[in-house]
Amino acid sequence: MQNTANKPKTSISPVVIAKPCSSTPLKHEVTLLESPVALPLVPSLPSVKKRKTTVEPQDKQWQPITLDLSNIVKHYLMLSKIRLTTLVVITSMAGYAMAPSPFNWLTFVFCTGGTGLMSCSANSINQFFEVPFDSQMSRTKNRVLVKGLLSPLHAVTFAAACGVTGLSTLYLGVNGLATSLAATNLVLYTMVYTPMKRISILNTWVGSVVGAIPPMIGWAGCDGTLGAGAWVMAGILYAWQFPHFNALSWNLRPDYSRAGYRMMAVTNPDLCRRTALRYTGGLLAISLLSPALDVTTWYFAAESLPLNAYFLYLAWQFYRNSDSQSSRKLFRFSLIHLPALMFLLLISKKHWASYEKRATTATHTDKAAKQS
Repeated sequence: MQNTANKPKTSISPVVIAKPCSSTPLKHEVTLLESPVALPLVPSLPSVKKRKTTVEPQDKQWQPITLDLSNIVKHYLMLSKIRLTTLVVITSMAGYAMAPSPFNWLTFVFCTGGTGLMSCSANSINQFFEVPFDSQMSRTKNRVLVKGLLSPLHAVTFAAACGVTGLSTLYLGVNGLATSLAATNLVLYTMVYTPMKRISILNTWVGSVVGAIPPMIGWAGCDGTLGAGAWVMAGILYAWQFPHFNALSWNLRPDYSRAGYRMMAVTNPDLCRRTALRYTGGLLAISLLSPALDVTTWYFAAESLPLNAYFLYLAWQFYRNSDSQSSRKLFRFSLIHLPALMFLLLISKKHWASYEKRATTATHTDKAAKQS
């Protein structure tokens, strides 16, 4: 049997053939050939495909930025990185409370408000500069400037207003030292740390200095000087940021790499883990040094030891395992560790100005009574 699968398809058309008949010459016999005869097919016209018209999604089209006044407060809070600003304000308040000078509520409010406004200004400028890079990161792609909820001019105006108001509040309501520290921090964060993130891994060290200054602002706002306690608190904040940020950045390596940021977790993972472990150990050492510098009582060394030891254990786990689970545990505990350590510092404070003032007054009164 012949294989007809590959033969071209042909149309079958009946063919009429006339042949004479001997008996009746005038009649014709019609015979239908059963064998197929190939006839040329009429070529079909090429089909004309309709051009598809694609419409870009609405969120990818150029649209004018319209100010939504109903959500303006929410947008300002997002522009200010309100959670980071809250942390800055809390550490500044802790620095003010730890200072040995008398507590003045009015100065405390001015110092807290001015520091918060300066943080809002710095964070707004940071977001203004980083819009092209924030848009490439899952963590930051929903920020207000990336989504066009506020215009760049609006953000810069807000930052300038917060900065001028914050500096004026600190200068007029607190003192010059606190104002100078806040201005220095603004410059460090916006002009040094922000551009350095795309140049060198040293940005993490600069960023840690920025995070260490707020408690010094609070201390200077209360005492007018920078005593040993101010440097102890700054050292604690400086060391704490390495395990905190290195653990955070470990699981964000694809994001940072995509945006072109030079982070230890991306360019040198081994250094990232070693640095987190090293500074966690340094944090424990600073806490033990605090009573020796006459900042806290020795109860602080004993009370903070379990907290710091567990923090060091988690840093060791991160250094040894270098996986997402260990980094996540270290980061989450860092959020508990800092406020807990600040609380222990406060309740273990050695010099309470109001108590010492009352004790001195009582002593002088007793001496005067005995002499009389």
